[in-house]
Amino acid sequence: MTAVPPRVVVLDYGSGNLASARRALARVGADVEVTGDFDTALAADGLVVPGVGAYAACMAGLRAVRGDRIIGRRLAGSRPVLGICVGMQILFERGVEHGVETEGVGEWPGVIERLRAPIVPHMGWNTVRPGAGSRLFDGIDPDTRFYFVHSYAARSWDLQVHPPFPEPAVTWADHGGDGFVAAVENGPLTATQFHPEKSGDAGAEILSRWVKNL
Repeated sequence: MTAVPPRVVVLDYGSGNLASARRALARVGADVEVTGDFDTALAADGLVVPGVGAYAACMAGLRAVRGDRIIGRRLAGSRPVLGICVGMQILFERGVEHGVETEGVGEWPGVIERLRAPIVPHMGWNTVRPGAGSRLFDGIDPDTRFYFVHSYAARSWDLQVHPPFPEPAVTWADHGGDGFVAAVENGPLTATQFHPEKSGDAGAEILSRWVKNL
């Protein structure tokens, strides 16, 4: 009997590389739909939250389709969510851009702030340092590079977890001597600052591992 591919929704809230995300997920075996429909996004096996541009604009678009509620309800039921780029950043408590502070979804404590590197934005290919217990990066060559394009990031990790809950796997990267969170695996909630859909075979492997665990 042929296995039924997992159903994945790429959340359409007016931000993100929707077409490239859809193609990349289909490439690794997912049945993909791009939609902002509340019930469809809630019912999918996996939800991908992309994002490009300004933090405040992304949050406004997300709230317009009740995306913050979708994320919260999915996670309350241990249903997988994957945030990408600004779709990762909005999962934190708040973002500060050009002196403007915007409230985020608040799944993780912390602030998204401008990178303190000599050259910003951080644009191009970079290696990462996987966190202990990472399933996404387990066995991947440490010289593997992923594609980043961003000026802001989480520059610290503040979530305190106590037994019996497992510690999240937090993956880091550096740009111009400034360290930042490159990925997080926290139960059903996963996120990457880099763009797996633009990272070639390396990104496809990350997406494939996420899809296989749905």
